[in-house]
Amino acid sequence: MTTSDTATAGRARPENPEPEPNSGPLDGDPALIGVPTFVVGSIALGLTLVGFVPPGAAGAPVAIILAATGIGQLVAAVWAAGLGQSAVASIFGIFSGFWLSYGLLVLGLTHHWFGIPEQSATATQALFLASWTVTVALLALATLRLPVAYTSLFGLIAVALAVVLLATVMGSTGLQAVGGYVVFSFAALGCYLFFHVMSLATGGRGLPLGSPVLGS
Repeated sequence: MTTSDTATAGRARPENPEPEPNSGPLDGDPALIGVPTFVVGSIALGLTLVGFVPPGAAGAPVAIILAATGIGQLVAAVWAAGLGQSAVASIFGIFSGFWLSYGLLVLGLTHHWFGIPEQSATATQALFLASWTVTVALLALATLRLPVAYTSLFGLIAVALAVVLLATVMGSTGLQAVGGYVVFSFAALGCYLFFHVMSLATGGRGLPLGSPVLGS
């Protein structure tokens, strides 16, 4: 997400706005770190959900999710905050919390860090998924004044969380795989957004992101 995506939201603007210049040592677009690190974690999570790794290897994506995605989102959030991009910092900060807490949840349940009985593991995962489903759905609604590509991204994430929540509660591997494919869909949209911000950063034109659902 670029500065221009948020600063001009809700006003008449061209389909591919040019990035606004910033001054100071933090010049640039935090999305250049935030978006690709989000994509790599999403791909790893999607592969896990569709059964690319054995069912007992739920911790397989944790190294990527913690070391790349969680930290990458946090760096992007701090960078955006330093530029005064409060909406961008909020979005990356929220997803930093999601990815870091997901990694901590998996490690905590695997190594019994939290004293949670084994029979309560499913309820614990459901609590995590329900909490984040609501939060990301609120984020999608709160970004209706941004280009529709961003709202679609957050909406797909909320749908994926809801599907995985149902799969967890019902113990359905089929639904879990469906959730994985929804994860791949928002990872693909993330790739599109990365091409958008990278094109702008290298002197090109941005890609079409669609008009906001809500105007000013």
